Amino acid sequence: MFADRTNWNFAPNRLSAALARRRAAGQPLLDLSASNPAAVGIVYEREAILRALANPAALAYEPAAQGMEAARRAVAEYYRERGVEVAAGDICLTASTSEAYSFVFRTLCNPGDEILVPAPSYPLFDFLAEIQDVRVTRYPLVHEHGWQIDFHTLEKAMTPRTRAVIVVHPNNPTGHFCKPAEMARLDELCATRRIALIADEVFLDFPLTDAPAATFAANSRALTFTLSGLSKLSGLPQMKAAWLVASGPEEWKKAALERIEVIADTYLSVNTPVQLALPAFLELRRGFQRQLIERVRANLAELDRQLAAQKSCARLEVEGGWYAVLRVPATRTDEELAIELLESRGVYAHPGHFYDFPREGYLVVSLIAREEEFAEGSRRLLRMF
Repeated sequence: MFADRTNWNFAPNRLSAALARRRAAGQPLLDLSASNPAAVGIVYEREAILRALANPAALAYEPAAQGMEAARRAVAEYYRERGVEVAAGDICLTASTSEAYSFVFRTLCNPGDEILVPAPSYPLFDFLAEIQDVRVTRYPLVHEHGWQIDFHTLEKAMTPRTRAVIVVHPNNPTGHFCKPAEMARLDELCATRRIALIADEVFLDFPLTDAPAATFAANSRALTFTLSGLSKLSGLPQMKAAWLVASGPEEWKKAALERIEVIADTYLSVNTPVQLALPAFLELRRGFQRQLIERVRANLAELDRQLAAQKSCARLEVEGGWYAVLRVPATRTDEELAIELLESRGVYAHPGHFYDFPREGYLVVSLIAREEEFAEGSRRLLRMF
């Protein structure tokens, strides 16, 4: 009765089952996996958000396949502030970055074609690809004097059915920003192989250094799709607004946008009130981002302070984003360690295998958790070693 592509294993894994039991029993929990910025005590400008949604123009319906021009101009202004000129016509609004991925996959791939994705990285790509009948092949990020792309293995992974390379900039959970040399090499490699580059920049505005990171939206040689949205940039995942920016050789870009426009016109998924509010929501990102970056830096400093008092664990270098990777003694599987941490210490953290780390001995913690919760959760975690 059902399609093979939906024949997933619906049984919860052992860690998820242990978490559900703890919550059902009403037992206390220190959550070091927090990913929802709206649930960690950040102060939002409530009146301004609600005012932006109360636009009388929302009562009219004037569908535009790529999204309202005023909203797309606001996105273009976001990139202009980063020193990159993006035409409103090169932008397509979507309800989420996941939907943007689906538009791009449908545009590039026939069933059975391949997309290259980084590892470690978050596990969403497998589902996004399977739903679109696309195969995922992984290429490694290696930690040698900081994180970097293993270009030798990346090139070896390419086949005649490879249609795109995904880069998460900065990576989740490693916090690795592509350096200018890596960006240029990716651009050249994809252009030479005539495959697309997909840059996920949802965490771009959260560097942990003073230097702003460059965006892939300026890519010129390879056909490039740069994805971002309000969920992370403005801390508004519930508003369901994101976008993709097409760049690269004019002939390829034009052909891609023609196809994406038809796909977008078929769904018209971004609602009118949010499109009208998008310019205001992008402006409001500044106050949200200041608070969140302060939280991330404070939690990272607390983590480093605690790590300095012991010798068993260390954290890997992080350049941006919301997460930190801990290297811990590999005396058991990461899943077994996370379950013991949850059941004996009341602390929930993600095991490394959730993100395709190549071996045991990694835990991933969120740096946006409330500071007091993060400090206590880190103390309990490190006391296990």
